[in-house]
Amino acid sequence: MFRFFESLVNPSAAPGEKASRFLGVPVPDTPPPHSLLGFYWHYARQAKFIFILLFVLGMWVALLDATIPIFIGRVVALLGTHAPENLLHDAWMPLLGMAAVLLILRPASILLQNLVVQQCIVPNVTGMVRWQAHWHVVRQGWSFFQEDFSGRIATRVMQAGPALRESVVSGVNAVWYILVYASGAVLWLATADWRLALPVLLWFCFYAALLRILVPRLRERARKASEARSLLTGRVVDSYTNILTVKLFARAADEDQFVGEGLDQLTDRFQRQTRIVTLNTVLLASLNACLMVGMGALAIWLWTQGAVPLAVVATALPMAWQIVNISGWVAFNVSSIFENIGVVQEGMNSIAVPPTAPDPPDARTLRVPRGEIRFEKVHFGYGAEGRPVLDGFDLTIAPGERIGLIGHSGAGKTTAVNLLLRFFEPSAGRILIDGQDIAGVTAESLRGAVGLVTQDTALLHRSIRDNIRYGRPGATDADIRDAARQAQAEEFIERLEDWRGRKGFEAHVGERGVKLSGGQRQRVAIARVLLKDAPILVLDEATSALDSEVEAAIQEQLEQLMGGKTVIAIAHRLSTIARMDRLVVLERGHIVELGTHSELLKAGGAYARLWNRQSGGFVSA
Repeated sequence: MFRFFESLVNPSAAPGEKASRFLGVPVPDTPPPHSLLGFYWHYARQAKFIFILLFVLGMWVALLDATIPIFIGRVVALLGTHAPENLLHDAWMPLLGMAAVLLILRPASILLQNLVVQQCIVPNVTGMVRWQAHWHVVRQGWSFFQEDFSGRIATRVMQAGPALRESVVSGVNAVWYILVYASGAVLWLATADWRLALPVLLWFCFYAALLRILVPRLRERARKASEARSLLTGRVVDSYTNILTVKLFARAADEDQFVGEGLDQLTDRFQRQTRIVTLNTVLLASLNACLMVGMGALAIWLWTQGAVPLAVVATALPMAWQIVNISGWVAFNVSSIFENIGVVQEGMNSIAVPPTAPDPPDARTLRVPRGEIRFEKVHFGYGAEGRPVLDGFDLTIAPGERIGLIGHSGAGKTTAVNLLLRFFEPSAGRILIDGQDIAGVTAESLRGAVGLVTQDTALLHRSIRDNIRYGRPGATDADIRDAARQAQAEEFIERLEDWRGRKGFEAHVGERGVKLSGGQRQRVAIARVLLKDAPILVLDEATSALDSEVEAAIQEQLEQLMGGKTVIAIAHRLSTIARMDRLVVLERGHIVELGTHSELLKAGGAYARLWNRQSGGFVSA
């Protein structure tokens, strides 16, 4: 039974598959809309059967609960109209029927309701929202993650699922209980005496007005509190992620202030939210007191006038008490409901976002049979009014050619590589690989064709084996060891042991590879790219963190592995790229020199000045 309900929704269904076994639609491959109702419906429609069942069961359980005051009045009526010795003989059937409802039907209905909520919605629908939110966020462009705290993005992804679930489940239950109890009470009391319905009608009008005034304010304040909570989480994660910098500069006090400001903002917004909760609780308590006193006074007065029997009084008072209790439950949960709605609204800022670097609708898979790269009059600048970093950049790299990009910081070297990988789009011009404009191919196939080793290497908080295998998921252990050996990494890997006793290739490297030295991280990254074996190889200061002996050993391996590949190498240390087929010297986004190492030295231009400065400029006379 449990397994059946747990299998009704597949939380990790891929786009195009159905998440629900019954009514539902395939998982969309587009992000949810940036409207609150649209966001909720985006996920609810994928498991319509579950939410319809929740809706029906909520109504049914509320109806069963609403019969309890009627049963009490019925029992009182039976006691008043039957002698003790005749009661069971004459009234056994209604008494048994009421007992069956309370002992069998109501528990069975509550069991079914809980199976839907606890076995299906709580784990699976929550997981479905988290999974799909992550699926969209992880496919956003690089610039998306540069604009926000990674901790805040992760918090939004993780909290959106539970918040959406709780607000829907609590909201359905609250709506049904209020509607069923209030409308059921009004109808039953009106049939007994129309005057008994007046207190409930008046209570309902004031209750609706109270919700109408306070709920929008509560929702907005809950959204702001959730936003402040995510910001605080982002600041805390930012401090922890950069803990080495904090320690090196002895800036713990500054981080205290940085985090404290976020905490103060959260506290202020949370206090504003709880003010509404307190006000709502006090007003509702006063309203409920008026209902109980009014209903009791009116029912007793009508009884004294002979207008209603004692059984009606015995039903009217529990009905009023039941409405008071459920309204208190709703009031208690309404803050939670709208706090969760606020969390959902705040999460939408990261989840319901159009793709920042989408593939064109008719994107093709990139084919790289040769490896020719052409930059044709490429222009690019950061920001709307930023100075152009590349200004009319023209360069053709022949298949299998190895070129080195040289220039001062900010000359445009890394920007050219980022444009080649389509992390950014040029404002004018185009880039072609084997005659194919990269703007018209899928980003996945483009980046699959390029192997990149950067200066700032970050590893995944996983094992060494998993980090190297990231270059080619289907690689064997022998392939992984061979790549590590070529990157001069096997020796130090075999000596590794992490804090849980895992050794060698099974040892975990810590967040962003913090357990390894810079040179060790670089060698693991090089092994990963070697294993990828892409037709285009980009080395952006790939050996800058290595000592001269290890660099020389890796250079020998790179020489062999560059064979047959198109290579772009960036290095400030000119000795590492002097053996490239051609060197391209950039200044302010323009190519100012182009040629081999010897040709550029003979020309006596910018490259020759850089070479002389590095090879002898710092040697004292």
